[in-house]
Amino acid sequence: MFIPLHDANRLRFIKAQYVTVGLIAVNVIVYFWSVAGGWEATQAAAYSYGYIPSVAFDHVELPPELAILPGKASYVTYAFLHGDLLHLGGNMLFLWVFGDNVEDAMGHWKFLAFYLLCAVAGAWFHGMMAPLSEVPLIGASGAVAGIVSAYLLLHPRVKIWVLAFGRLPLRIPAWIVLALWIGFQFIMFALAGEDQISWAAHIGGILAGAVLLVALKRPEVPLLDRRIVTPQAAIVAPVAGDPARPRGPWDQ
Repeated sequence: MFIPLHDANRLRFIKAQYVTVGLIAVNVIVYFWSVAGGWEATQAAAYSYGYIPSVAFDHVELPPELAILPGKASYVTYAFLHGDLLHLGGNMLFLWVFGDNVEDAMGHWKFLAFYLLCAVAGAWFHGMMAPLSEVPLIGASGAVAGIVSAYLLLHPRVKIWVLAFGRLPLRIPAWIVLALWIGFQFIMFALAGEDQISWAAHIGGILAGAVLLVALKRPEVPLLDRRIVTPQAAIVAPVAGDPARPRGPWDQ
């Protein structure tokens, strides 16, 4: 429905979004590494590094040639694999547009922890919904869903540029775009059932993002675009007819 393009929401605490850029770079590098050997190598990477609930919950074991990492490591590694360029591009676009301000609100290291924990939450919730599944889960969607949730709680009133229906450029408040996106995830989770997209992973990331934001954000960062305004002392100035009355907003 809406493709985010740009938010023009300046950074307040950090000089640059180093972690956001670094995560994008790692995802891109891993993608091209995973597809470099052709389809069979891509499939092998998905089974070796993707999140497979039945393996994570010790119901089945991978063949020795695919069991490269401990099963629990896949709670993180799956989030750096993608099925195709469209899958990669969509996730990285959301990470680029919204990740910098969430990183700004937390600081670099806390944001990195936030991203990885949202990925873990996405995988865990996916696994809880399909504990016997032997299909690998791949993609950064769980982590990105956490970023979307956090951004909505931080900056709902910031206006962002989007492509509506893939073709119409609009500048609208972030809450419209992100609330619709989050609502769509819950609707699809309730209605879609078995699908090539893990809506459960998105839900896990969304819920984790909301909780972790409150725990990890800087104390001075307000939620919901609130600004703490320190009132200035009244300026006493002569006013016609009443030289002793302080000048206030009613005189302007």
